[in-house]
Amino acid sequence: MKTKLFTRKKKSTVTALDITQKMTKDLDHLVAEFDPVNKPAHYNMGGIECIDYIKQVLGLDGFISYCHGNMIKYQHRYRFKTKPLEDMQKAEWYLNKMNAALKEKHK
Repeated sequence: MKTKLFTRKKKSTVTALDITQKMTKDLDHLVAEFDPVNKPAHYNMGGIECIDYIKQVLGLDGFISYCHGNMIKYQHRYRFKTKPLEDMQKAEWYLNKMNAALKEKHK
């Protein structure tokens, strides 16, 4: 008695429209998750957030200084940018990260 190892599926026709619709759906999902302040798309490649990697490499004290420097940078240049509110939100984001690291250090 022979055992059937493979079953043949019906051939399906994939059209350019099908591919475009799938790509649009995938892109819509990415755009919905994108946040230029809290979760920039280009900062989460390879499964680890860039900020977490920086903290791991610099250690706690280095990370606190890094956050402080970035906070100063965004506060300094907000008035020269086309989206000043976004830069001030980034400064606040780094301040919050710095405060969390300070709490971790001084618990």
